[in-house]
Amino acid sequence: MDKCKQRMFKLAERFKSSRSAFIALGDETRQLIIIALLESDHNGIRVGEITEKTHLSRPAVSHHLRILKNVGIINMRREGTKNYYYVNSDETQWRELKDLMNYIYEIVQDVNCSKNEEENF
Repeated sequence: MDKCKQRMFKLAERFKSSRSAFIALGDETRQLIIIALLESDHNGIRVGEITEKTHLSRPAVSHHLRILKNVGIINMRREGTKNYYYVNSDETQWRELKDLMNYIYEIVQDVNCSKNEEENF
């Protein structure tokens, strides 16, 4: 397998492993929830506060929180009967997405360089 095909295979595999995170992050409603969580303090906020900030219903917020939690983007901590949600600060998920974006950028730069080199010959 040549270098280009190897890179594309690796890229496809990395896309596949990050697909659920991209789906979760790609939804505009979930983006609003993430922004609301990032605007709160590090202790997290409750569903009621998220509904106020996003103007969504409690069931809608709960649905989106479950999706974000399942892919590891947010976490929840329980204090008695209260649940507090916050953005997951574990670097694993975020580093994986960052590394994927950097890998794509490298490929794009190589493609552009290759095109420029071909045009100069």
